[in-house]
Amino acid sequence: MIERYTLPEMGELWTEQAKLKTWLQVELAVCEAQGELGAIPESALAEIKEKADFDPQRVQEIEAEVRHDVIAFLTNVNEYVGQAGRYIHLGLTSSDVLDTGLALQLVGSLNLILEEVEALAQAIRYQAQQHRYTVMVGRSHGIHAEPITFGFKLAGWLAEIFRHRDRLIRLRNDIAVGKISGAVGTYANIDPRVEALACEKLGLQPDTASTQIVSRDRHGQFLQQLALLTASLERFAVEIRNLQRTDVLEVEEYFSQGQKGSSAMPHKRNPIRSERLTGLARIVRNNATTALENIPLWHERDISHSSAERVIFPDSCILTHFMLRETTDLVKHLLVYPQNMERNMNVYGGVIFSQRVLLTLVEKGMSREDAYQVVQGCAHQAWNQAEGNFYELIRQDPTVQNTLSASEIDSCFDPQHHFQNLDEIYQRLGI
Repeated sequence: MIERYTLPEMGELWTEQAKLKTWLQVELAVCEAQGELGAIPESALAEIKEKADFDPQRVQEIEAEVRHDVIAFLTNVNEYVGQAGRYIHLGLTSSDVLDTGLALQLVGSLNLILEEVEALAQAIRYQAQQHRYTVMVGRSHGIHAEPITFGFKLAGWLAEIFRHRDRLIRLRNDIAVGKISGAVGTYANIDPRVEALACEKLGLQPDTASTQIVSRDRHGQFLQQLALLTASLERFAVEIRNLQRTDVLEVEEYFSQGQKGSSAMPHKRNPIRSERLTGLARIVRNNATTALENIPLWHERDISHSSAERVIFPDSCILTHFMLRETTDLVKHLLVYPQNMERNMNVYGGVIFSQRVLLTLVEKGMSREDAYQVVQGCAHQAWNQAEGNFYELIRQDPTVQNTLSASEIDSCFDPQHHFQNLDEIYQRLGI
């Protein structure tokens, strides 16, 4: 078995050294497969496995002359191996090595990303449990709507992260595909059994029907999933930014001792990490667009995708990994202000309870149209008035007084009514 390719940090996975290591892994896996099928003498295979190595600086020196990265790599490997090196790369084309090595890097990247997804899920889970009954106002169109809890909001984030986790696990299977089928993918100069054996050794599946490359729809899917994941991280960040606004201030990014918010205004405590996440998500989304544009290549292949992929894959994987860690730390240390949530919820005398008043009046026999007119009139009278008090206006309205008792009116303004089914949502999430 060829050692599976894993590294502790995402950045290390995308170094030149790491890339060339995957190339060598692919070449050695193919040589072992060729040896098992009797195409390479045992003595030559043993010599290749013992001596095969590379020097990234030497590869660059050779490439400067030959202007071909894989030829430069093979030339350097053969400088280590000697005569037995003639069995390396037999029947292969460059893309066999490039695409199969890339698959190893992408699988390794997903493994690291999935670890961070799990860490983020745990951070959100903890906060959702802590704030299960922390009451706040829910908003639609940016306008006060009805009561929710902060834990309920976080439960929605957790469900979203769970969906990403499941998608990424499926993606790991879809991207774990190698290709050892030679020029234009016809196996004219390589036995398909070599591909099957080599891919098995590398922990990959053979591509079903490759051309000279692995078709880029797989890679487009890879970057679309990263774009989707980082778009969710941006959604969380935008929510934090909105809730941290001075006139809202229901949650706030942790502000460390000695941290400064502005060179000019000493009072500033800005949501800089959430803003950073918002900006980085845009890069990953744009990279996903480039990956889609890489799909329609000429005939069996061209290399217009290659230059772009040298940027979009490392950048997107590293950014996604970083954004996940940043979001996890942000959620773990988030400052939550229940007293401000309560203040905002009760602005204008509890106008957010208008639906409960409406439905209670209808239950008591009023038509919906008449009830709506009464409730809307009181709500709009209270709305945006410094001393506006929806509760008092409802309590004093003659029509309401003739329909509801004082206790029935009070029950309409009890936020606990809105949380009677909250446990079901938590049970679905297993928290």
